[in-house]
Amino acid sequence: MPTPGDSPARGAGLDTRFRAWAELFRFGFDALIGALSPATYNSATRDVVARQIYFTAWQILPWFAAFIVVLSLVITSILAGTARRFGLYDYALELAVRALVLEAVPLLTAFFVALRTGAAIATEVSLMRIRGELTALERLGIDPMRLELIPRVIGGTVALLALTSVGVVTSLLCAHLVVTGFQPWSAHDAELERVVATVLSPGAMLTLWSKVLIFGLAVTVIPISEAMHAPRRMFHAPIAVLNGMVRLFFALMLVETVALALQYL
Repeated sequence: MPTPGDSPARGAGLDTRFRAWAELFRFGFDALIGALSPATYNSATRDVVARQIYFTAWQILPWFAAFIVVLSLVITSILAGTARRFGLYDYALELAVRALVLEAVPLLTAFFVALRTGAAIATEVSLMRIRGELTALERLGIDPMRLELIPRVIGGTVALLALTSVGVVTSLLCAHLVVTGFQPWSAHDAELERVVATVLSPGAMLTLWSKVLIFGLAVTVIPISEAMHAPRRMFHAPIAVLNGMVRLFFALMLVETVALALQYL
């Protein structure tokens, strides 16, 4: 049976969650403003951005491309076989492009980067904060937000945009390869152009890249914000990482749901 103390505890829990989300949006807004400010960019911040892009995208590019190739071939083969069974094989390429390019590849790329980089950034920032490195920068008159945090947001976002671009092009070519029976030279170029023009319309592309941009901001802003507002105790570092990842996956799925509603409803 509920006790009189349950309601205040539940209210306090909700208040804590609301404050966490409010702090997250505040940090995200500050990071976005800083990313758009020319004053942010100097040799030190460019070095942090470059390292973030290298570790997030360049290091895993071969494995990521191989994963997208296998995923695209499998999904397109399933869709093509299903379409042939129902007499809709002429629409197989369009179905594959819609499923892969507009939905699966962007979301899976965001998950890929979240698992590799989001958790790593949260851990790194948590340890920097616990060890007092960010406070030391402030004492030296250096803004840690501008030097350490915003460059990670920029680098992670650019890396996700780049990986998604690679994934989109790769999945499109793989889908065309499967649908043409691995004989693309025997297919008419006009068919691929028609499908691309139909599916990847200006409205669809605007929705796609807006979604990817939000994904890029989410996989960096949410883990960093969670790490920055966690208690400065070593045993709280893994808790901050876990909370950040849970919040991140919730945000990614919410963005994907909204994008689906805008695209198809």
